[in-house]
Amino acid sequence: MSTTRRRRPALILLVTAAALGCLALAWWQWTRWESSSGSFQNLGYAMQWPLFAGFCFYAYFKFVRYEEAPPEPHPQDTVTEIPAGLLPERPKAGAAQDVDPTLRDYNVYLADLAKADADADDHKHRGTGT
Repeated sequence: MSTTRRRRPALILLVTAAALGCLALAWWQWTRWESSSGSFQNLGYAMQWPLFAGFCFYAYFKFVRYEEAPPEPHPQDTVTEIPAGLLPERPKAGAAQDVDPTLRDYNVYLADLAKADADADDHKHRGTGT
């Protein structure tokens, strides 16, 4: 008997406990929805938790199927290509056109302010040894 078959009862107990936990949370959310402080969010959660419980069993059956007949491994020597048109095109860098003289003057002004700020910062720290 394989080691995975010997562990199957423990896995069944784990899946059952997880599903029962999900159903308990669904019941708790249902009682919260019925209370005076309940909202439709609680109702939504009460409907979601049984789906999660069902997913526990679905995942268990998929695991058992993969265990008995694993899928074919992907060959390592083949190249996987992304189909053309799947990803958006990279944006093309446009030519830098400086047609607005006001914007150019403002950028020069900002560059001068940044340089003056850096110079003032250098003078402030020059004598402290840091």
